[in-house]
Amino acid sequence: MPATLLDDAARTVLNRLFSAAAQEGPALLALRDRFSGEVDGSLAAAAAEAAAEIYMPVAPEVGRLLYLLARARNAALVVEFGTSFGISTIHLAAALRDNGGGRVVTTELSATKAAAARANLAEAGFGDLVDVRVGDAFETLRDLPGPIDLLLLDGWNQLYLPLLRALEPTLASGALVIADDVTLFAEENRDYLEYVHDPANGYLNCAVPLDDGVDLAIRL
Repeated sequence: MPATLLDDAARTVLNRLFSAAAQEGPALLALRDRFSGEVDGSLAAAAAEAAAEIYMPVAPEVGRLLYLLARARNAALVVEFGTSFGISTIHLAAALRDNGGGRVVTTELSATKAAAARANLAEAGFGDLVDVRVGDAFETLRDLPGPIDLLLLDGWNQLYLPLLRALEPTLASGALVIADDVTLFAEENRDYLEYVHDPANGYLNCAVPLDDGVDLAIRL
């Protein structure tokens, strides 16, 4: 059957969001420079507020990769850290639709972005597959409806490793863990990459040279 990612509703929303996001490069770099190296909770909240109008999307080719990986894994539960305006979420939800169903649980610190993401997901036709949770990911992801088949890390980069460690007990065997922006935020991701690159920690990984750097790992 045709991929729902190519349906008119999904393409209309994605084309609009990608077009808007293409204009924000300088604002994204300024945000990175302003908050680089900070992980304090209050500063994370300040960063979320400062980024409330910034899309910070996955690139189109990364979105397509997410769709393909979720389809190939036959994922039933996908967890996403960093919803933003829902571009990556649409790709993941489309994969679940084509897999026959499932759930995307996605978390976003900015209530403004979460509301926009819900609207975009509904317009694209995937609102019924997605649970958008607002707040601190360490709180919003405490209660999950099953083992995680695919985890996308695309939020505050310094939190990738502690959040992964917190979610490890809920990762299914063979779960895929995808980290975005690992080249753009190389220093912020150093500890995370060292951890998942060490097979002693239970992962095998592969660097994917797309856009701002993607790291793909599998839970052994």
